[in-house]
Amino acid sequence: MVSKKYLSIIFILTLILLSACGKKESSEKIAVDAANQWLKLNDDGQYAQGWDLTAELFKKAVGKEIWEKQMIAVREPLGKLVSRKVISKEYLTSLPGAPDGEYVVIKYCTVFENKKETTETVTPMKDKDGQWRVTGYFIN
Repeated sequence: MVSKKYLSIIFILTLILLSACGKKESSEKIAVDAANQWLKLNDDGQYAQGWDLTAELFKKAVGKEIWEKQMIAVREPLGKLVSRKVISKEYLTSLPGAPDGEYVVIKYCTVFENKKETTETVTPMKDKDGQWRVTGYFIN
C-alpha cells in the first residue's frame, strides 16, 4: 500500500513538471508571435523598423545602419516571400556566446521568389523588461 505522504510528494512533483511544461509552451508561443511580427517587417523591407524591435543584446552587437545594409544585401536578391512555416522551436536558457536567459530558437522552412528552399533561424529572447524580442537571425 502506498502511503499518503508518498502520494503527496508525487502529486507535488507532477504539478511542478506541468507548470514548467506550461511555461515552456507559453514562452514558445509568445516568442513565435514576436518572431513572426519581426519577420513581417523584414518581408516588407522595413529593416530599420525591424532593428527597432530587436533585443538590447542585438542592438549592442549590430548598429541600425549596418543592419539595414546587411539585410538589403541578403534579403532583396531572394525576392518576395512565397511561404514560411515553423519547422521547430526550442526553449533554452543558455546559448553559446550569449548570457544566460530565456531564448527560443525557431527554425522556419521558407520559400522566396528567387530561392525555393531556405531555412531561416530566428532567436527571440526575453528582454530585461519582460518582452520577447529577436536577438538573432540567420538565413541559409
